[in-house]
Amino acid sequence: MHWALGFLLCAHAATAAPLIAPDGPPVDVIVLGTFHFDNPGQDIANMQVDDVLAPKRQAEIAAILDGLARFKPTKVFVESRRRVPGTTFSETYRTFRQGKMTESGNEVVQLGFRLADRFNHKEVYAVDVEGDFPFEAVMEWAQKNGRGPKLEAGIAAIQAWTAEQTAQLKTKTLSQVLRLHNDPAGVAEGNAFYLDMLRYGAGDAQPGAELVSRWYERNIRICALIAQVAEPGDRILIVYGSGHAHLLRHCLGGIPGHRLKEANDYLPE
Repeated sequence: MHWALGFLLCAHAATAAPLIAPDGPPVDVIVLGTFHFDNPGQDIANMQVDDVLAPKRQAEIAAILDGLARFKPTKVFVESRRRVPGTTFSETYRTFRQGKMTESGNEVVQLGFRLADRFNHKEVYAVDVEGDFPFEAVMEWAQKNGRGPKLEAGIAAIQAWTAEQTAQLKTKTLSQVLRLHNDPAGVAEGNAFYLDMLRYGAGDAQPGAELVSRWYERNIRICALIAQVAEPGDRILIVYGSGHAHLLRHCLGGIPGHRLKEANDYLPE
């Protein structure tokens, strides 16, 4: 069965017509990779962001929303697991729309909810999923096999980049820093850290491959939740941590009938 499918795909590669025809008008997709405006401190390296509820930052967010509004999204997806039971609808967005939500500087609220509300969307889609990230096993293997310094250097490089982004916020607008997070070349380069983990293992001991598999699985599951809701002709905006951007772009951009649009074409300079 698998051999037959592989033969079909290889044979089809030389033809011009798509193997899976789109269902209708294309789905336009923006993956807006963000840093956490209200950082929970759960990543290997965490940016420190000043109060985005302050007047200066609120003016910058208003400009970001004006820029993204030019995309005219029909559906907005956010990094949240708080769903209405049995759906992917954001429970928190419903509270936000009712005016019952405590003021929040979280990017989900400031970008995702506010933009959806501007277009009078009745729902926002909460599409985050739980995922294991067994980094400790990678570190343990590295220490036991002489790769500890190499791994530590990689972590230090990420922390240095994050610190640089924090420093940028002292002189740049939120949009200018977001543009750095959404540069296509930078997005692809950011995924290299995960793929480098594949080199941490040998023989039957494969902690790096396990970590990468779990990370990819989580992002594919997120992508699936988005794809299952998107309809022909939609213009969908995904507001997600920038570490996910490469895989979400890869997955969504490869689905027949989906077209990637660049966030930086809409973010103010």
